[in-house]
Amino acid sequence: MTKRIVVTGTDTGIGKTVFSAGLAGLLDGFYWKPVQSGLDDETDSEVVARLAGLPSGRVLPEAYRLQSPLSPHRSAEIDGVSIEAAALSPPAVPGPLVIEGAGGLMVPLNRRTKFIDIFAQWRVPVILCARTTLGTINHTLLSIEALRARSIPLIGIAFIGEEVADTQRTIAEFGEVRQLGRLPHLDPLTGETLRDAMVAAFDLGSMAGGE
Repeated sequence: MTKRIVVTGTDTGIGKTVFSAGLAGLLDGFYWKPVQSGLDDETDSEVVARLAGLPSGRVLPEAYRLQSPLSPHRSAEIDGVSIEAAALSPPAVPGPLVIEGAGGLMVPLNRRTKFIDIFAQWRVPVILCARTTLGTINHTLLSIEALRARSIPLIGIAFIGEEVADTQRTIAEFGEVRQLGRLPHLDPLTGETLRDAMVAAFDLGSMAGGE
């Protein structure tokens, strides 16, 4: 069976798109962002296309492209669009597929369905991206509990930011979850610096499957 991995986060704007680009590049795979909210700036798919170093066509088109940079449910309402769960089935591709969620797990897609509900239907293993800054212990442990309450397989935590060793250890111990590695903030952020950082920080073997 072709490997599929969901990349989600404890919050929005934490760096999961950059991590997704790095992971898709390491896997020499495909990338899919089911729902894109906000089209005025560079989209997440465009960021991945720029950073991942994948051949043309490996960044798959979004199922929904919504104009406003808001929660998908509200952005869709403004655009007069209804996001249907059935339209978010992972596409079949001839290689590994990295699927990036929007914001955190509880982000609504419509007035009935949250992203975590879709993940529960898919049963695709999840990598949870988490900050290393203050507040991350609470947000990350809550996210871990939410995933486990729905029996969603959790591969582990990918930390993003400067090293805060005790915080990272505390999350791993209380959450009984693997630390997959830590992606530092990169300056400059280029395809080359991202790939080098991913190779240095993450072992593909440790991201082979869920719990």
